[in-house]
This record gives sequence, structure tokens and C-alpha cells, in this order.
Amino acid sequence: MASRAGVSTALVLLALLLSCAAMSSAARRLQEEEAPKEEEEFPPHLPVPELPVPEHELPPFPEVHLPPKPELPPFPEVHLPPKPELPEVELPPKPEIPAVPEFHFPEPEAKP
Repeated sequence: MASRAGVSTALVLLALLLSCAAMSSAARRLQEEEAPKEEEEFPPHLPVPELPVPEHELPPFPEVHLPPKPELPPFPEVHLPPKPELPEVELPPKPEIPAVPEFHFPEPEAKP
């Protein structure tokens, strides 16, 4: 069984290699056949016509009269119960943070 899988894998890899070689040679042939094209010359651009300037002023913007805003009812007062008193809690003492030892780079040895 293992030999059949090995043979089929080898055949697939061989087919892949041959197809890559064929594609690269076909691409090379196409590049060689392609003659260097001279740049196409386009006709000169037509001049852009200037827009006519209006000789009169624009009419004033019309005023817009909106209906009056309705008056909102007053927000009702809310009577909340008083906040309960929280008992005082005694916290344990904070542990001391150990000091970080200082680090000094070793002095390089002089080379003879």
C-alpha cells in the first residue's frame, strides 16, 4: 500500500515539474515574439472651454419659518432613599515590596 502512495506522489510531482517547465518556456517564447511597440501618439487634447460667468447676482436665500417647538413637560422629581452607611473595614497591612538588587555590567577585560 505504501509503495502505491509513494509512486502516485512521485507521478504528481513529476507532472507538476513538467507543467512548470512547459509554462516557463511558453512564456519565454511569448516574450521573445513580442516586438517592441512604439509608443502610440495620441492627438493633442482639445482646449477646455471656459464656463460662462453669470452677469447677475443670485436671488437671496428664502427664509424658512419652522413651527415652534413644543414645550416639554417638567421632569418629575424623584425622591430616592438615602444611601446606606457602609461599615468601616480594616484592611490588612500592605506587605513590603522587596528591593530589586542593582545590576552592574561586568568590566570588559583588557585584551593583550
